Amino acid sequence: MPALAALLPTLAAVAILAALTVGVLWGARTPSYLSPALAILRGAAQLAVISLVLGGVISNPLWVGAALAVMFSVASVTATRRLTWSWRRFAVVAGTMAAGILVTVAIVFGTGAIEFSPRYALAVGGIVIGNSMTIATLAGRRFVEAIIEQWDQVEGWLALGATPRQATLLQARQAVHSALIPSTDQTKTTGLVTLPGAFVGAIFGGASPLEAGRFQVVVLASIMAAGSITAVALIRSLGNVKVRPEPL
Repeated sequence: MPALAALLPTLAAVAILAALTVGVLWGARTPSYLSPALAILRGAAQLAVISLVLGGVISNPLWVGAALAVMFSVASVTATRRLTWSWRRFAVVAGTMAAGILVTVAIVFGTGAIEFSPRYALAVGGIVIGNSMTIATLAGRRFVEAIIEQWDQVEGWLALGATPRQATLLQARQAVHSALIPSTDQTKTTGLVTLPGAFVGAIFGGASPLEAGRFQVVVLASIMAAGSITAVALIRSLGNVKVRPEPL
């Protein structure tokens, strides 16, 4: 009961914030106005479960590897669904995300910037996977939207004999740039506008501000590198466009 009583303020705050979100979106008559609130509820439930699970596996390399595999699978499925589901597209999304994540994580731990241990592998891997999912979604959706908006231009290049990838080169570059804007802004305003979760969490965990800052810089650089590789590789894989795509 004491533990439940301690959670009541948290539950109250989350409930009020979710209700406020629904009220604002409903008042503005936006589509799917319940989706953000449902996402909050789902996220809270998932965090409750994962908190209990991780308490027993965080020091076990095999279980940490399994947890990262589950995270990556869910992230790949989520990003693919945002880009219209198909097994072929899932393979493309998963492959490009894996490329960015594996290269980045290999550099982080290979250089010794962060200690290679189950705890840090889970922390860094989870953060990089989550951000790669977001960047893949943004890049893919923006690419399709740009092609639809500028189809006359793309079709003109195709008529002149350009290959599909040549005809959509401008849209591909715009999509990659747009997908990286949130991560770029977050990185360059860190410490001025926001205190990132990894930094705050490290301090709450007992690390010095200098150590927490070192960890956060590595994490931010990892997000940018993995996101860049993911976005460029994904758009190159999706660039063979010969007919106008359907809206997502």
